[in-house]
Amino acid sequence: MNYLITIIGPTAIGKTALSIKLARHFGCDIISCDSRQFFKEMKIGTAVPNEEELLSATHHFIQNKSIFENYSVGDFETEALTKLDELFAKNNIQIMVGGSGLYVDAVLKGFDEFPEIESQIRAEINTKYDELGIDFLQKTLLELDSTYYNKLIAENPQTLQNPQRMKRFVEVCLGAGKPYSSFIGIRKNQRNFTPIIIGLEADREVMYERINRRVDIMMAEGLLEEAKTLHANKHLNALQTVGYRELFDYFDGKITLEFAVEEIKKNSRRFAKRQMTWFKRTEKATWFDFQTPMNQIIEKINHLNNF
Repeated sequence: MNYLITIIGPTAIGKTALSIKLARHFGCDIISCDSRQFFKEMKIGTAVPNEEELLSATHHFIQNKSIFENYSVGDFETEALTKLDELFAKNNIQIMVGGSGLYVDAVLKGFDEFPEIESQIRAEINTKYDELGIDFLQKTLLELDSTYYNKLIAENPQTLQNPQRMKRFVEVCLGAGKPYSSFIGIRKNQRNFTPIIIGLEADREVMYERINRRVDIMMAEGLLEEAKTLHANKHLNALQTVGYRELFDYFDGKITLEFAVEEIKKNSRRFAKRQMTWFKRTEKATWFDFQTPMNQIIEKINHLNNF
C-alpha cells in the first residue's frame, strides 16, 4: 500500500519545515503543490525553500517552469501523478505539501471531465460579461443550472462573485447544452495511494503576525528588486499574485512603497483566510497547532495507518 502524506494549511504556517522533517524521518521525497513556486523567475515573493532546505530533502515541482509557459492545474495533475508512480517504486511513503487547494485536490481526487467548449461561445460570454457584469453570469447560471446555483449559495457563495469561475460554469452549460452539475461525479479517478492529510493551523492573530513578519523578511531579502525585473511582464497570468501586483502598482506610480508593503500584508492575510476556508472542507484531515512537536504528529500518522 502506498501512502501520500499531504500537509495543508495557510501561508507562513510552517508547512515547508514540517515537510522536510517528515521527509527525513521517512526517507522520502517531497512533491510541492504551491502553484506560485513552480516558476523560476519568482523566488523571493513565493517563499521558495532556501538552499539549505532544498538540500535537506529532495523536492519536485520547485521552480521547474517559466512564467512564459502555459501551465494548468490539469498539467500539474498529470505530471505529479507520473512522478509519484516513480517515487512509490522506491518508497511506499511520500510527502506532498502546499497551500494551493485546487492543486492539492487535483492530485488527491482529480477532476470531473467536461466537454470541449467552442471558442466562439467563450468569446460571446466574455462580451456579455463586459457589457452586463457579474449579474449576467449569475442570472444565466440560475436559469441553466439552478441545482448548481443553489449548491453554491449553500456551500460556497463567494464563488458567485468570481467572474472566471462563473464564466466557466456558464460556458459548459451553453456549450454542452446540459447543466454543469450533470458532469460532476461521473468520472471516477483512480489513485494508487492512500492520502494521509495533516493540517497546520494557528490562532488568527498568531497567523497574521507570522504573515506580516514574512513580508518584512521578503522585502529585506530583495523582493522589491525581484519584482522590478518582472514588471515588464506584469500582464502574465503567473504574476497576478500577491506580493507582485502591489509592487507593480508602486512602479506605475499609483501608490507609495509603504502603502504597497501594507497592501501585500493585508492581501496575504486575506489569502490565508481563503486558504483556511478551502482546507477546512477537506475530508479526513487531521489538524494540529503549528507548534505541535513533530514526534506527536508522527505518532498520529503511524496510528492512523498502522505503520
